[in-house]
Order: sequence, then structure tokens, then C-alpha cells
Amino acid sequence: MKRVRMAAVIVLGMAVSGCTAVDTVSRSTPFQGPTAAATAPAMQVDAFQVRVPRSLKASEANLFYPPGDIVWRGEPLGDRHAQVQKIFEQSLEMGTQGAKGEVPVMLDIEVNRFHALSEKARYTVGGRHEIRFVVNFLDPETKEPVAEPREIDATFKGYGGARAVEAERNGMTQKVRITNHLAGVFQKELGVKGDPQEDPAENHSAGVSRDAASPLQTGARTNSLF
Repeated sequence: MKRVRMAAVIVLGMAVSGCTAVDTVSRSTPFQGPTAAATAPAMQVDAFQVRVPRSLKASEANLFYPPGDIVWRGEPLGDRHAQVQKIFEQSLEMGTQGAKGEVPVMLDIEVNRFHALSEKARYTVGGRHEIRFVVNFLDPETKEPVAEPREIDATFKGYGGARAVEAERNGMTQKVRITNHLAGVFQKELGVKGDPQEDPAENHSAGVSRDAASPLQTGARTNSLF
């Protein structure tokens, strides 16, 4: 019961301290303890799981803005739900490194929308990667909720035209950028500090603001849920 109360207070503090901004995750201000900003994250992520419901409609239409809940062209044609799940798992591996606070939790992620750019949009006008999901905080042992779930909007800018081509040339594919961005989102939500990862395309294109994504380096940790 003490753990439940503590986790609830932590998440309430995170929600109150948050804000929404263009091209950044909403409610992204990390939880700060009552002492200094350098206080260790309050939550310890022991495990996680990602759910991409089959009820989400995947679209392969090559339109500027295809209908559907899942639009993903950053990998060969295949099971888009499984591909999106893998992207989230990789970003969680990166973003939860260092989340070693006092309250052990399991993160249960349910994806609601993953609408990246179609080929038509990516190689012309660009657009926005619309990514929305819910984070449930569970007790690692009982799998019971220990705090209120949080709805996260991680939408950010997607490159188009010559800038998309340049980013690809520098290794910043859609998959790399989205994975890094989501890792940064999880870092902020958990109060984990990380060094910004350079986006090579940013060094050659002036006048466009950087995306707020600061993932940690991937470690050897594995996701061993259920």
C-alpha cells in the first residue's frame, strides 16, 4: 500500500508539472523531487510491455495524408503492427536506462496512433509524425495499477523533400529519428538525464528548430515480460 501511495504521488507530481509545446511531447517536464534537480528519478523501471491493438487500421495508401491509425513506410512491407511494437520496445530499452528510483514499476504501453509520413509526403512537403499512446504504471509483481495512466502525445516534425533525402544519406532514417525521439520522450517522462543525440541533417539545414529527443545509448537490458 505504501508503494501504491508513493507512486500515485509521483505521477500526480509529473502531471501537474507538465506542459504542451509544438513538436515536443505534451506534459514532458520530468518529475522533480523536493530537493535539487539532480535528484535521482523516483521510479525504477523493472520491465515493460508494448501493445499495438489489432483494431488499429494500417494504411498503405500513398496519399499526402493517408487515412488510418498506422501509417508506416520506414521498413519493407510487412506486419505494420509488429514493426511499430518493435520501434517502441527499442525506444524503451534506450529511454528507461537509468530509471532507478525508489518505486519499482512495470510500464504497460498501449499505442493509439502511429501515423508517420507516406512516400508522397516524405519526398515532397514533409509533415508530422503523429504518435499517441497511453502509459500504465503497474506493480511488477502483482501487475495491478499503482497510479493513474497517462496519455502521451509524442507528435513531432517529419522531414520532407531534399531534407529527407539528406537525412537518409546521413543515416537519420524515419525509423532512427522516431526511435530516438520516443526514447527522449520516455527519458523526460521518467526524469532520466541523457545527452542529446546529434541529428546530422540539423548541422546542414538552417532555420528549422531541433526536435526535443535526447535518448540514452542502448544497453544490453532485455524485455522479459509475461
